[in-house]
Amino acid sequence: MSRTMTTPESLEARTAAVRALEAEFGELLNRVRRIISANAERVSPGMLPGAYKVFTTIVNRGAVTQSSLSETLMADKGQISRTVRELESLGLVERTPDPADGRSSILSPTELGRQRLAAAREPQEDTLMKTLDAWRIDDIGNLTRLLHALTAGITPSSTEGS
Repeated sequence: MSRTMTTPESLEARTAAVRALEAEFGELLNRVRRIISANAERVSPGMLPGAYKVFTTIVNRGAVTQSSLSETLMADKGQISRTVRELESLGLVERTPDPADGRSSILSPTELGRQRLAAAREPQEDTLMKTLDAWRIDDIGNLTRLLHALTAGITPSSTEGS
């Protein structure tokens, strides 16, 4: 069911609400960027956030080809190649031959890489839990449902999760 805006006031109110939401998303993204930068620095002093993102993607995937990594991150293959070499030189990732394609390699995190990432993430591990501690579980569920709808580009059901 679509909503029809018939009055200028409703259009103005909706526009103001969407702008406020956009501003809050901007603040959230800035906070996430600060966390990523701090985590990158803890994994390896001087590590840039982009290298951290490549590294965490490898860790999250467990094993990935460099080509797939470039596609997943929508990044230039040359840049990914340089970043992977840097991560290898730090002992955070390793390459093994791809049994399905002799021209390709599988990238995976090393044990050292996993340990460094866990240690880097530790200071923020409980932040979300602590932040949401006083929230009602229904409110957390509703936020999750609404964010999913926004991410998926769908209209949220007003009865779901309420």
